[in-house]
Amino acid sequence: MIVQWYPGHMTKAKKILQENMKMVDIVVELLDARIPISSQNPMLGELIGNKHKIIVLNKEDLANQNITKKWIENFKDNGIKAAAVDSLSKKGITHILSLIEQTPITDSVARRLNIKRPVRAMVVGIPNVGKSMFINTLVGRSTAKTGNKPGVTKGNQWIKIRANIQLLDTPGILWPKFDDEETGLHLAYVNSIGPKAFDVEDVVYSLTKFLAVNYPKALMVRYNLEELPVDPFKIIEQIGKVRGFLLRGGDVDLRQASETIIKDFRGGRLGRISLEAPEELRNSGGDEVQ
Repeated sequence: MIVQWYPGHMTKAKKILQENMKMVDIVVELLDARIPISSQNPMLGELIGNKHKIIVLNKEDLANQNITKKWIENFKDNGIKAAAVDSLSKKGITHILSLIEQTPITDSVARRLNIKRPVRAMVVGIPNVGKSMFINTLVGRSTAKTGNKPGVTKGNQWIKIRANIQLLDTPGILWPKFDDEETGLHLAYVNSIGPKAFDVEDVVYSLTKFLAVNYPKALMVRYNLEELPVDPFKIIEQIGKVRGFLLRGGDVDLRQASETIIKDFRGGRLGRISLEAPEELRNSGGDEVQ
């Protein structure tokens, strides 16, 4: 398998999540809008139990708008509240707050004694799904510590969002292993796993192959290519030549070309691209995303 990653601190994060789950009324699960299937945590369903849940498709500004709309409809058809968000522009944030406010209190003691308290929510998501920035946008100020290194959001703390909403920040978690290579590749594409877990040239070969089939104009426009070779390796090589990534002797520096392609994809410079669509679930005969 090209990608394999499960840092030790994720085991601790799972235990913390199990304990914190007891204190909240609703779970806000952040998914990457480009990969809603791969960015879900398979362990989360059993941990959530009967808790209320909202699915947030974060980084919607990087995903194909039409496909994102299909995902929202797919979740709703399965009885799951879902919304798309761009944490940078704050698009969709007000709607999320409204959904949280509508959540019933799950504390049986508080309900029995008619004690009014804020709705308690928890944000969860895999590393680098944008959890910290999403929380900071909800709160309206910098609260959660952010970084571009997968799995390093630190600390657990209650955050007051509104008079009737309290938020508990928790570390992102990821499963011990990937059931298929495609999941690992998708997580590598969007920077949800560390670079030491994969070889960038192998990963970008697969990414380029996908883009050439599904978003050929994105490659041609970004890198001024008149045509795309059939072989993804040749496409990467051609991009390297156009950008002047040459080694001594005139050979193309494939690593530099690969790093440029994946950085451009992650930064949205190739346009709005979705790697997964609801149709894939039905075509593969798999279960609907829960």
